[in-house]
Amino acid sequence: MKNSETLKITTPTEREVVLTRVFDAPRSLVFDAWTKPDLLQRWLEAPGRSMAICEIDLKVGGAYRFLWRGPNRKDVGM
Repeated sequence: MKNSETLKITTPTEREVVLTRVFDAPRSLVFDAWTKPDLLQRWLEAPGRSMAICEIDLKVGGAYRFLWRGPNRKDVGM
């Protein structure tokens, strides 16, 4: 199956983008890939940058912080 067949992108509002994709993998593995920093850092890359910070707090009221570091310390974060 091609990515174009498994990835659906919608814009429900002017400020939202929703990406939906079905994976042929156990739910627990997909959940871990999105919620465990050591796994997330292995696949969530930005070209020419390394993920310098990957913090995920899953509790209610928690937060996440990702920071990609590029050449000359040009950082991009969310």
